[in-house]
Amino acid sequence: MENSFNKKTIKDIDVSGKRVLLRIAYDITPKEVDGKMVIKNDARIRATLPTIEYLLERNCSLVLLSWLKRPGGKVVEEYRMNPVAEKLAEILGRPVKKMDDCVGPEVEKAVKAMRPGEIIMLENVRFHPEEEKEDPAFAKQLADLGELIVFDAFAQSHRVHSSTTGILKQKEAVAGFLVEKELNVLSALLENPKRPFVVVLGGAKISDKLDTIINLLDKADALLIGGALSNTFLKAKGVNVESSFIEDVYVNIAKGEKKDYLTLAKELLEKTSGQKTSFKDIPDLKFLQLPPDLAAAEKIEENVASKVVDLTEGETLPPGWTYLDIGPKSAELFSQAIQQAQTIFWNGPMGYFEIDEFAKGTEKVANAIVESKATSVIGGGDTEKIVKMFKLGGKFSHVSTGGGASLEFLAGKKLPAIELLPNR
Repeated sequence: MENSFNKKTIKDIDVSGKRVLLRIAYDITPKEVDGKMVIKNDARIRATLPTIEYLLERNCSLVLLSWLKRPGGKVVEEYRMNPVAEKLAEILGRPVKKMDDCVGPEVEKAVKAMRPGEIIMLENVRFHPEEEKEDPAFAKQLADLGELIVFDAFAQSHRVHSSTTGILKQKEAVAGFLVEKELNVLSALLENPKRPFVVVLGGAKISDKLDTIINLLDKADALLIGGALSNTFLKAKGVNVESSFIEDVYVNIAKGEKKDYLTLAKELLEKTSGQKTSFKDIPDLKFLQLPPDLAAAEKIEENVASKVVDLTEGETLPPGWTYLDIGPKSAELFSQAIQQAQTIFWNGPMGYFEIDEFAKGTEKVANAIVESKATSVIGGGDTEKIVKMFKLGGKFSHVSTGGGASLEFLAGKKLPAIELLPNR
C-alpha cells in the first residue's frame, strides 16, 4: 500500500524508554454477562496492537486515554473503562492497571512511578464536563501525564475535545500506526481508486452522509443507496413512505442553521439523473441508485405483518407501514454492480438488521462485497457490527475503526486532530 500519509509517526522519532500518553479510541459498548460488564467485540483494541507492541518493544511505559459512550460530563458506572482494561490485559498477557480517574494527584503519582513496560488505563475522560469543551487547563493536565503523546484514535479524530485537539496543542505528538493505516487507505479511495469504484451507503441519517455523497459525485462510478437513508431520497422523488424514518429538516439551534434535506436530496437526484454508468449488462443501473423494491412491515417489531413493495410495479406502502430493508430485486441489482467493482466503500446497513427478517438485504450486500475481487473498505459504526454478526471478520480489505471520521474524511473535510500532528 502506497504511503501518502505525511505526518510524523512513532517510527520518525526516538521513542525509547519514554512514558507515552497513548490516545486511543476504545469507545466499545460493554455487555453484561453473568452480572459482569465485559467486552465482546475487541476489534478496536486489536486495531491498536501494532502501535502498543512497537512502543512496548522499545521499553516505553504507556498511559492509555480514551472516552467511552456519552456519560454527559459525570460518572456513569456502566461506562467505566474497567472492562476495556481487562480485555486489553487478556489480549496482551500482561497487567493493565486501571485508574479511577484520568487526572488528579492519585493519577499523577501512579504515572510518575511507572517503570518501562508498564501500562495504565485512565478512566473515561468524558466523566469530566471539561472534556467536550476543549478546556486548555484540563487538556494540559492530561498532556502532562506523558513525556510524548502518540495519537492513534482515528475514530475520534474528527472531534474537537480536550483529549483530542486539546492535548495536541500542549505537547509534542506523533501518529500511531492505526491512524497512518486508516488515512492511507481512505486517501487511496479519493486519489486513485481502481475502477469501477462503487460506493454503498445505508444507515439512518442523510445528515451524516450528504457531504460524503456530494464529494464522491465526481470520484465514484456508482452510488448505491439503501437503509433508511434511501427513504429521504424516495420521498424527494414523490414516493409515499408512510411511517418510514426520514430526516427531512434539520435545525441546529446552537449554530442557527436549518437544512431541508428533502430539497437537497431532490437536487442531488436531478443533478445525477443524466450521469451515465459503464457497467456491463446492467442497463437499469443508475449512477445514484435507489432501491427498486423494499421490505416493509406494519411496525418495527419481530413477527409482525410484512411484505415486499415493488416500486417498479407501481406498488405502494399500506397506510402506517414502514420500510425496513431493501427488497430482493434491490439486493440483486446492488450485487451485480458490486461484482463488477474494483474498489468498494461501504458504510451503513441496508435495513433494520437488528431484526433477522430485515437483515437479508444487508447480508446479501455484505456477501457480494466479500465475493467480489474488489479492494473493499468498510466504514465503522454499525457496519463493524455487521461484520461480526455475519462472521465476515478478515474477509474485507480494510474495516475502518471510525464511521464518523471516515465519512468526514471522504467528504473532503479536515480531521481537526490529524491537522495538529506535525508533518514529516
